[in-house]
Formats: sequence, structure tokens, C-alpha cells
Amino acid sequence: MKLESLLLDRTPPVATVWLNRPERRNALDATALREIAEAFEGLCTDFEIKVVVLGGRGPSFCAGADRRDPPGTPRDGAGVRERRFASQIGLRAVQAIEACEAVTIARVHGHAIGGGLVLALACDLRVAARGTLLQIPEVDLGIPLSWGAVPRLIAEVGALRARELVLLCERFDAERGEALGLLNRVVAAEELDATVASLAARLAAKPEAALHMTKSQFRAYAARVPLGDFTQADGDLLREAARGGVARASFRREG
Repeated sequence: MKLESLLLDRTPPVATVWLNRPERRNALDATALREIAEAFEGLCTDFEIKVVVLGGRGPSFCAGADRRDPPGTPRDGAGVRERRFASQIGLRAVQAIEACEAVTIARVHGHAIGGGLVLALACDLRVAARGTLLQIPEVDLGIPLSWGAVPRLIAEVGALRARELVLLCERFDAERGEALGLLNRVVAAEELDATVASLAARLAAKPEAALHMTKSQFRAYAARVPLGDFTQADGDLLREAARGGVARASFRREG
């Protein structure tokens, strides 16, 4: 696979997918999201891989949507299928991470903003460096939190805290993220790689059948929260925001 926005380090039984746009703080455009989906779909059938780490090169894990080239915006003259594919590209990336048969670990540092935080939320485990800043700014940008993230967030932190995080759009640090239940561990920046590597090694050493079946049990529980209605509404709301110019104006203003 030829990758423009990612690096893939495959060292069985562990693979690491690196977001690799450090000059843009790994901001997500359509190409990056498409490659994330394809990379995780490929790793799902790479049977030598038991653990996949998702990290970011440079100073940040992921600064969210690329405000110079926001994903989900179809090209002029696009047909119905192309417009729908464009509107669902972020959801496809998140679902590919969730559907990956290997156990997934988010290695978070610097910033995890908006869509970047949603990517981390799709992983089974999340480890962050102390000092990492997290935020869900979509409402302030005039767009809904999409990619099926609302029910996922509710499942992790509960409806009360999820409303606060999404509606107020406040930045918070990794320590609060851990207290809320968004992060499994917060460690010193210099310990991040060693901590993630240790977790990956411990998981990879476990019996494959038990690991796989246990992940399947957690996935079955998550499936009790139907995402279909949420994701359909996400696409409708995003198209409406884009039609009114709200999202694009906000991206330009903040970029």
C-alpha cells in the first residue's frame, strides 16, 4: 500500500500506524482518513498481528480535521455516490479501527482534538503523555460531533459528562481525561513509548483465542448501542452545515 499521510511499522506480533503529517499536527484530510480506513482494514486480516498501536509523528497525536482542506466536502460536480462517500469517510476510518480484530492502543501526546480524539476513542486502550490537551470543539465550529462519536463517548464516560464535553467545547488535560474514563493511563512524556510498548508486548503474549474472543465480547456489548440512526443523522447534519457555509467559514476563521 502506497501511503501519503501514514507510516506503517509492521513488526509481528505488533504493528504501529503513525499519522504522518507533522507539519499540520497530523490534521485529518480525506486522504488521511481514507488511508486510516484502508490500513486498519488490511491489518484486520494480517493474522500475524495481534496488537496495533495508533500514534502521531511530530508534536501532536492529531489536531482534528484539516481546516485548510476539511474532509467530508465533495468536489464540485460530484454525483450522489461520491457525495455520500465523502460525507462518510471519517465514519469509515473510525469503524475500521473498531472492527480491527487485533487489540488496538492509542498512543496520545501533544493534542487530541475533535476527530483526533474520536480516532483515539475508537481504540481499545488509550495511553497519553502528561500535558496532552484534549478537546471536542465541533459545536463552537458550527458543526455536530459526527463519525458516530456521541454514542461511543456516552458508553465511555456516561451521558452527563458526554454532554458537558460536547456542548461546552472546553479544553482539558490528560489527567482529567483519565479521571473521566477516557484514558487508561497518563504517564510522563519520556515514558510514553516504553509504557505503550510494554502494554503491547503483554497483550501480544496472551493466548490468541482468548484475546480474540474477549475483544469480540466487548464488540458485541458495544453493538447494543445502535449507531445506524446516529451516523445517518451525522451525515445529514454535516451536509446541512456545509450547505449553509457554516462549517467552511468556521474552518477558515480558525485556520
